Amino acid sequence: MPESKSRKKAAAVPAEAPAKGKAAPKPNPVWYKPVMFGLMLIGLIWIIVFYISEGVYPVPALGAGNILVGFGVAIVGFLMTTRWR
Repeated sequence: MPESKSRKKAAAVPAEAPAKGKAAPKPNPVWYKPVMFGLMLIGLIWIIVFYISEGVYPVPALGAGNILVGFGVAIVGFLMTTRWR
């Protein structure tokens, strides 16, 4: 019975470097962290001042809306944490 010819193995192809899809994210500017923490503190202080002054400060015309303003400012600070690197 005739013997089959042996197959030659293909030359090993070196693996290419992984494709560069997205570049590494840039670090935040220097001002980002102080603004982020500052907004969170300002929102907290706004709410504390409203409760301690029994609605006289910070803006008497807003009444209970001062709570919304305080939380709004603080939430903007917390949303900034999602972009912090």
